[in-house]
Amino acid sequence: MRSRFSAFALGLPAYLLETWHPSTRPATLELDPAQRWTRLDILSTRAGGPFDASGTVAFRAWWRTDDERGTLEETSDFVREHGRWSYVDGTVA
Repeated sequence: MRSRFSAFALGLPAYLLETWHPSTRPATLELDPAQRWTRLDILSTRAGGPFDASGTVAFRAWWRTDDERGTLEETSDFVREHGRWSYVDGTVA
């Protein structure tokens, strides 16, 4: 989760696509260069430990542009396959 937030903050769509599960991954991903992601708060986690095959993370991410500021709250589902975590999907609160 934190590495994906960092990829949003640094504007790295290739990394985001690489860490997105193939079953739900979009063909392309365009990030808004005017939107700056500034903070990540992990609100809760379920599973996702060293012996789990899946996990869920609820988070709040803070963003801003020149004109606006806001937050995104999402509960994201991840799966681990072949030792790597992949983002599957999320529900925006």
